[in-house]
Amino acid sequence: MTHQDVVKNTRRWLEQMVVGLNLCPFSRKAIAQDQVYYAICDATNDAQLKQFYVSELQRLLGANENDVATSLLMFTQGLEEFDNYLALLDWFQQLLEKAELTEHVQLASFHPRYQFEGVAANDLSHFTNRSPYPTIHLLRQDQMTKALAYVLSPEKIYIDNIRTLNKLGRQQVEALCPWGK
Repeated sequence: MTHQDVVKNTRRWLEQMVVGLNLCPFSRKAIAQDQVYYAICDATNDAQLKQFYVSELQRLLGANENDVATSLLMFTQGLEEFDNYLALLDWFQQLLEKAELTEHVQLASFHPRYQFEGVAANDLSHFTNRSPYPTIHLLRQDQMTKALAYVLSPEKIYIDNIRTLNKLGRQQVEALCPWGK
């Protein structure tokens, strides 16, 4: 699979699921204005993964937010198992904290086999975070703070998303996310 295919498939997921079903009400503007940076990582060893992550953090923080509002880091190798992905996500969060960047950047996680802890494996709620590839979303903290100021009940977004997926039903959800079956 080429990097172009990875970006194309990710864009399709964003358009059909994330924006199309309004799973993330904050994403529409950045996607419509082409302010999402797509970074693809083929690395498999820790040194390369860390270098990729650090350079993408620097790219996001060094860019004008009107040009790059947010970044999606897609991983093409070695993270097919959800537990391996979670370990990487945890490591990246620790690096973010160690660099004292948590007031500037927040991480969101997506994976083809995403599963919320304590929720039945076949529950449709998992599809709210299922993406075509293991993906870590770098969000600008100040933009999230501004966006959340306009949302009366941010915690309700997750509940509304589950309702949306349940209304669609398993067949339609799996058709939109064939990688997440």
